Amino acid sequence: EALEKFSIVKTLQAIEAANVVLLVLDAHQGVVDQDLHLAGLIIESGRAVVIAVNKWDGLEKQEREWVATNIERRLPFLSFAKTHFISALHGSGVGLLLKSVKTAYGSALAKIPTPQLTRVLEEAVADHQPPLVNGRRIKYRYAHLGGKNPPRIIIHGNQTEATPNSYRRYLENYFRTALKLQGTPVMIEFKTSDNPFRERKKPAENPQEKRKRIIASRVKKK
Repeated sequence: EALEKFSIVKTLQAIEAANVVLLVLDAHQGVVDQDLHLAGLIIESGRAVVIAVNKWDGLEKQEREWVATNIERRLPFLSFAKTHFISALHGSGVGLLLKSVKTAYGSALAKIPTPQLTRVLEEAVADHQPPLVNGRRIKYRYAHLGGKNPPRIIIHGNQTEATPNSYRRYLENYFRTALKLQGTPVMIEFKTSDNPFRERKKPAENPQEKRKRIIASRVKKK
């Protein structure tokens, strides 16, 4: 038990220290419980990830189809990650694997300007409007980058805290596709703030100043 805890701690440390995590699966076993646990830790850390399915060359066509389906079924939360079928022994597919690692690294640390994020947000809302809350439509005003590795997009607007999870996932996928972010999760955070264009209540006028203004107005009329 002590050895298992030590192994988990070392795994967590390795994930936190990495910019891109390479999740290696055994093609002969498919996705086992240990793989699921590791994948969960990767998601919690927010790290970019690339999936490598090793020993692929030793499988028949039917077995390969089963493995591909098994990965899609058991790791749907890693659908943003690129999957490579490789043979470490013979080196096949390794070149493309390293290319995906580089792409994921670039996506995780991408510098995205506020105007671009706001434009993508406007396009996402135009394609699919957010739901109504108490008869009022949730309104998003602008978006900016709040952090990297993973990209953390902060969306400002009215009633944003009422955004349902389904619409949050829609925005995550929309931003990832529009910005061509590959291999990295995209975090969306909402900030609700007052409408800056809302008419503000004017401060009460001083009685003496009010009398002077009325008198001055009457003098002008004469």
